[in-house]
Amino acid sequence: MLKAIEKWANDEFRSTNGQIEWMLMKSLKDAKREPKNKRPEKE
Repeated sequence: MLKAIEKWANDEFRSTNGQIEWMLMKSLKDAKREPKNKRPEKE
């Protein structure tokens, strides 16, 4: 599974961790359970 995520991340120009975070957020949004208070990203 990790190899598939690593390849997908590479195809999308993301890090593996970034891809996993994107996948989790997409799942939360699809389930209408995304966080209501988004914290600003650190610079």
